[in-house]
Amino acid sequence: MKNYFIIILTVIIMTSITVEIKSQQYQKRSDIPEKYKWNLKDFFESNYEWQESRKEIEDGLPKLKMYKGKLGESSETLYNALANYTDLRKKYYKLLVYAYRLGDEDLNISENQELVQQTSSLGTQFSEASSYITPELLAIDPEIIEKYINEKAELNEYKFFIESSQRLREHTLSDAEESLLATAGMLRSNNSSVYNIFDNAEKPNSSVTLSNGEQVTVDAAGFSRWRGSSNREDRKNVMEANFESYEKFKNTFGANLAGKLKTDWFFAKTRKYNSTLESSLDGNNIPISVYENLITQVNKNLPALHRFLDLKKKMLGVDTLHYFDLYAPLVENVELNYTVDEGQNLLLEVFKPLGEEYVNTVKKSFDNRWIDYYPTPGKRSGAYSHGAAYDIHPVILMNWTDDYNSVSTLAHELGHTMHSYFSNTNQPFVNAGYATFVAEIASTINENFLNDYMVENAKTEKEKLFLLGSYLDLLRATIFRQTSFAEFELEIHKKIENNEPLTGQILSDIYYNIVKKYYGHDNGACVVDDYIQYEWAYIPHFLNYTYYVFQYSTSLIYATGISEKIKAEGQPAIDNYYKILKGGGSDYPVNLVKKAGIDPLGSEAFDITIKRMNDVMDQIEEILAKK
Repeated sequence: MKNYFIIILTVIIMTSITVEIKSQQYQKRSDIPEKYKWNLKDFFESNYEWQESRKEIEDGLPKLKMYKGKLGESSETLYNALANYTDLRKKYYKLLVYAYRLGDEDLNISENQELVQQTSSLGTQFSEASSYITPELLAIDPEIIEKYINEKAELNEYKFFIESSQRLREHTLSDAEESLLATAGMLRSNNSSVYNIFDNAEKPNSSVTLSNGEQVTVDAAGFSRWRGSSNREDRKNVMEANFESYEKFKNTFGANLAGKLKTDWFFAKTRKYNSTLESSLDGNNIPISVYENLITQVNKNLPALHRFLDLKKKMLGVDTLHYFDLYAPLVENVELNYTVDEGQNLLLEVFKPLGEEYVNTVKKSFDNRWIDYYPTPGKRSGAYSHGAAYDIHPVILMNWTDDYNSVSTLAHELGHTMHSYFSNTNQPFVNAGYATFVAEIASTINENFLNDYMVENAKTEKEKLFLLGSYLDLLRATIFRQTSFAEFELEIHKKIENNEPLTGQILSDIYYNIVKKYYGHDNGACVVDDYIQYEWAYIPHFLNYTYYVFQYSTSLIYATGISEKIKAEGQPAIDNYYKILKGGGSDYPVNLVKKAGIDPLGSEAFDITIKRMNDVMDQIEEILAKK
């Protein structure tokens, strides 16, 4: 069963437009009109009712433990155990959604934070009580499983869940070995912890003097702010100072990353995998050829990136484009303001190409108060969608600021919400959760349709240029940059798996060669300055995750392929898209993408995406030609 404990916290990079904030500022939550707040009474009428449910779940855990060691006894026992397990988990998710969402309304209210702590504690108890289920499923002979399913029709609901567990049989060890690996698991986060502490707290940060005479510290926040400065000398100095600070500690960062890669390889090899890549993808049954195809296809289409870089050079008015120019906006920001009601009405228009069922469900989320819009003192920042409450509905947290970024953020989160809603209403609970590999497809499709609508309805050519240029920056950052990360990750894992040395300088050389290739350093598309070789040490994903970032690229590419098919084919393509939205976790994610009409092992989605990219560049060049 897919893990719903992780709340999707999304960073919106489709279009970031800085405007004067004109949003209604509320000092108290009680001042906000009810229609702009989520209705948590859909989950529980009161904290008292929540506590009653918590106690009910807690009292049910001993019964769940009673099935330990008995799953293989009979079809009846197997069904009863799984039914009891999923029923308790479903109730727990409802409990979790209420507690965490209530807590996010105001992090300063201790009573609500106590509910969060109680939820976390109960989750630990639940995990302990149910930890035997997967190992026991693995221990049952597949022929016996098939016999049980034939004997008891109700077990068909759990068939994919059981098969998914049994599929990993050859990579599951003896009880003693599994226990040893579980104990060793506490070591897996050490390298990440060391990196985060050193990078965020103890590493010295450089300072630079800006063109206006202001001296600024190039820490994480300063770098993010000033690397896109309109003053070229400022962004050059800021980027150089940032990466040269990493150069000073390249050996420390290198040894730490190498240690993390060795840990990954230890666990993969111990579980009888041929590589860390195979081990990382096997949980969701993703063939390694999907990963390799991404790198192959993106490398084949590097000329499109180089065309964009040439266009950026022209629009920035520079003789030679440098890597430090990449974050500079193509055109100055435009002001686009939307109230919540205006944003809702806009999105109902935007989503019309996705069909009546989709639009009506979005409208239901507006009318039935699934969304919490306005920021107030103490409210959690950012935005997310959470769809774990199976029998209720998903919820969205927003911090609306009356700008276009708020609209774009809501479109993105509504993609996750629609995915969760349609999965929950079309799949049994055990198959409702979906994998990360498909999670960002729905959100990206929404953003694609928003971008198309905004471009088609732009009031000025400046506005249209900004939207088109922002979209190209998205493609550059998500498709090409993230795939370059994926290629780097693959190469450094191979070094460890082949028992080759991996130092800070070797890591820098590998990274530098990949970046120069992607950005056309040798053919004059973009000069990649020497200090960029140390950028790998700045990327936390390499320490915090294993083979994760490639999904940013694949999601955008598959989503673009699907959205373009919807525009071209209409209802047949919409019907195919619903095979992802309504499919939940009823099949492996690669198969769901195939059912939606996109082959992850083919080139079609890549070809469609690059064509769209070139079409956008054509539009920009047409506008520039008029000037």
